[in-house]
Amino acid sequence: MKYLQTYIKYLSDKGNPELAASVSDCAKKIGNDRLSNFSYTSHEIGLLFGNVQSGKTGQMFGILCQATDMGFLVFLVLTTDNIALQQQTLKRAESDLKNFCICGENDSGKFIANNLVQPTIVILKKNARILRLWANVFATTGFMKGNPLFILDDEADAASLNTLVNKNRQSSINRNLDKIKNDASCSLYLQITGTPQAVLLQTKLSGWHPYFTYYFEPGKGYLGGDFFFPSIGKPPCIEFFEDMDDPLKTAVLRHISVSSQVLSSGGKVCNFMIHPGVRQAEHQAFASKTKRIIEDLKNMPENEFENLFKTAYSELSPSKSQKIEWNQYIQKIRDILSGGILKIFVMNGLYDVSGDDYSEGSNIVVGGNTLGRGITFPQLQTIYYSRAAKKPQADTMWQHSRMFGYDRDPGIMKVYISKPLYKLFTDINATNESLISQIQSNIDDIKVWYPAGLNPTRPGVLDNRYVDVISGGTNYYPNYPDNVSYEDVDKLLAPFSENESSYSVNLRLIKEILEHIQPSDDFDKDAFISVIETMTAETPAKQGVLIVRRDRDVTQGTGALISQNDWALGKSFKDKTVLTMYQVRGNKGWKRQPLWVPNIKLPDGMVYYNVQD
Repeated sequence: MKYLQTYIKYLSDKGNPELAASVSDCAKKIGNDRLSNFSYTSHEIGLLFGNVQSGKTGQMFGILCQATDMGFLVFLVLTTDNIALQQQTLKRAESDLKNFCICGENDSGKFIANNLVQPTIVILKKNARILRLWANVFATTGFMKGNPLFILDDEADAASLNTLVNKNRQSSINRNLDKIKNDASCSLYLQITGTPQAVLLQTKLSGWHPYFTYYFEPGKGYLGGDFFFPSIGKPPCIEFFEDMDDPLKTAVLRHISVSSQVLSSGGKVCNFMIHPGVRQAEHQAFASKTKRIIEDLKNMPENEFENLFKTAYSELSPSKSQKIEWNQYIQKIRDILSGGILKIFVMNGLYDVSGDDYSEGSNIVVGGNTLGRGITFPQLQTIYYSRAAKKPQADTMWQHSRMFGYDRDPGIMKVYISKPLYKLFTDINATNESLISQIQSNIDDIKVWYPAGLNPTRPGVLDNRYVDVISGGTNYYPNYPDNVSYEDVDKLLAPFSENESSYSVNLRLIKEILEHIQPSDDFDKDAFISVIETMTAETPAKQGVLIVRRDRDVTQGTGALISQNDWALGKSFKDKTVLTMYQVRGNKGWKRQPLWVPNIKLPDGMVYYNVQD
């Protein structure tokens, strides 16, 4: 039996040939590149990076099927520590993968009785007690002594990593995962996430840094970062709080208007998410204000009511359905407001809300952290996002936004947000695009960068001993420089004279010059080369600035060497990488030989994260 072929046919028969093709391509690539070369003696770890809510579960099942075709028999699928999500994944596996033995958390007897007659998938929450129990099951059966264990960790950047790394201890979930994979004779651990920042910033010494990385493209119809947060211009779906008198009222009106269109066009549900922050009192306050807005609408004079929704009607431009007639539209709005169709849910630790509650009708969901990873809102067409943090984290913001997906209608989608928050999301999307470009360019040392003030992830999972930051706008230079080949640097710089104060050059030339500089403890040239590779992966012809100064008779140990004028000149190029090369005679130190001494400055306002091992 060809397991991948069966699964691809299943996806196609469900009416999704584009997804089937994408899953097939990704699974076969990983099969050819990694699984066919698996040593059966090692413990390998890799990363599968896909956009948030772009179909990672389907890709995961496809890879699992391809691995089965290539001789793997035991799979451990990990979900976040959420009962509903673990059960959701379990039910989907039982539905989609008929020819496997599917085991939940309480199915150790079933796992043992199957005796690997059928390929087996065990689906567990990342919960210390559950993982410890199954570590014992895997160990006592002996199945993993003669078979590789394939672990697929969904949302791998959440909970799996060591949260106590800076306290010289190991968190319980991380310790149990280590035990499960290392107790097997060999294993392949695939980290799967739409926010890989924390994973990419793990050290190789930790055993959790991916040694290979794959990215899968979202399918047709997916609305993602580039739709909402393009690098140039504000898209029509974005509305700024600063441009409205009452943003929440505007958003509520929009949701009711869109609900009329969606529900009148055969849609089953239309959802609206309000994410004001983490405090439960704030959630309740927004829910109460939303109720008052709805009550005011119900009690509004008929003429005023119709005029208000005539404006809202004129702003509808659905692209997935034909725009309904006015009479049908206004009647549906009356039905929504009076017929119990419109519901408000507060979703946090105080209230028990499940996906079934907002699976039909017109719903407004208010909440905080519970709106994050794994929670799916069907037909989420309106979002009010005002959550702000003193130290914002890129991966948390991206996961909490929930706006991405396939069933969104680009013609009626709206996101209400502040201008500073929109800028943060735009910066996060730019870095995501950079990560994708680096992966697609087969760069091994993937670099993560963000504007100053925006952290990539929570600091507790990054090893402070090995994760450095390189700040844009700062001049970096070696105190004790050396050249790999002085003559080669001299040849590279021969076309550039001092008659020109500076030159615009391809960043690849700057990289080539740095290749001929000897690395030192105070000048990690490889880190700067990696940053330049990051920039050129996205824009191959990206330009930098080169400043060349010759025949300087200066004493070693006098700092950055460059004159105040050259320092100011380099600083004036705020959005460029600037490399200043000083040729020293070598009479006053410098090992008594001529040298080229580099001074590099990256674009202002950016922070590049460098992992040293």
